[in-house]
Formats: sequence, C-alpha cells, structure tokens
Amino acid sequence: MDTWVHLSISHQQGSGVKWPPQPRLIGVDDLFAPPDHEWQRVSIRLRYLRRILILSGCGFLALAAAIALLIFTGLWWLVVLILIVVGGVAGWGWFWAARNQANWGYVEDTDELMVTCGVAFKRLVAIPYGRMQFVDVSAGPLDRLFGIATVTLHTASTETAADIPGLPADEATRLRNRLTELGEAHGAGL
Repeated sequence: MDTWVHLSISHQQGSGVKWPPQPRLIGVDDLFAPPDHEWQRVSIRLRYLRRILILSGCGFLALAAAIALLIFTGLWWLVVLILIVVGGVAGWGWFWAARNQANWGYVEDTDELMVTCGVAFKRLVAIPYGRMQFVDVSAGPLDRLFGIATVTLHTASTETAADIPGLPADEATRLRNRLTELGEAHGAGL
C-alpha cells in the first residue's frame, strides 16, 4: 500500500514514477508441476486399450461404409476416399491414445491428492483429503481384461471430483484404501 501512496505522491510532485518490480513470469507448465514430488503415471495398458477401441471402431465404421456404398451406389472412388478418411482418424486416434495416457498423473501430498490430465487443455485438480466424501473404484469388462481400473474421488462439489483411469488393479486398491484412511484422519465423511 505504501508503494501506491508513493506512486501517487511522486506523480503529483512531477518526479519520475516509481513502478513496483515486475513479478517473475513462470512457464505455463510450471503451473501443473507438483510441489516437491514426481507425478505417478497411469499404466501403459490404458494406451493399449484405447488404441484397440479406436482401431476396432474405425475398422467397423470403414467396413460398414464400404459395403453400404458399394452395394447401393457402386462408387468405388467414394469407398477409397472414406477409407482414407477413416485411416486418418485411426492414425490420429493411435497418436492421441499415447499422448493422453502419458499426460495422466497423480500425487499423494500430505494434505491433498493432486490429479493432472490433458494434452492441449491441461487440468490440475487438488482435492484436500478432508473434503472427500467417498472413493469409487470401477472397471468395465475390457478394463478387467487389461487389469486396470478407474479410481474416482467424490466431494460435495462436482467441480472437484476427479477420475484417475488406467490404474493397475492392485494400485487402485491401495489408493482407495489409502485415500479412505487419509479422508477419515482429516475429518472427511468417508
């Protein structure tokens, strides 16, 4: 506050304006770095599962479109065009699955759990252990086939709920038990 008073006084007296020092600019990626910890990354099996889903979906779509177009129109060049587009989508999905899996992470800090995700649009959620209401573990049939599960942390606010997909089953169990213990220790309603 004294700086602003000094600014207005020095400006009124006609002397040079004394500006406060510029804050240090940090890189945007520094905003998503955990303090004093390394991110725990999710299993690479999540990447493989998503690639299989993307490729099988694209393959089914390409096959169905090709058969329908050949039967009803006979335009083989349109079939080739659709196969090229679907191949491009499959290639993008292959790349996306790797980047997406590599950017999921979590850190168990002393007072909160931090979860980060996103490639183009990064997100960091910090959930205090005392705010957690319950911890949910889920795994669909394909998740179980690949030995992975999703841990979901629920709070009273829907904005701070967080998912951690692609955890190995034993790590998901350990994390669920640990978060439940920490939530009870910090006074949460788990």
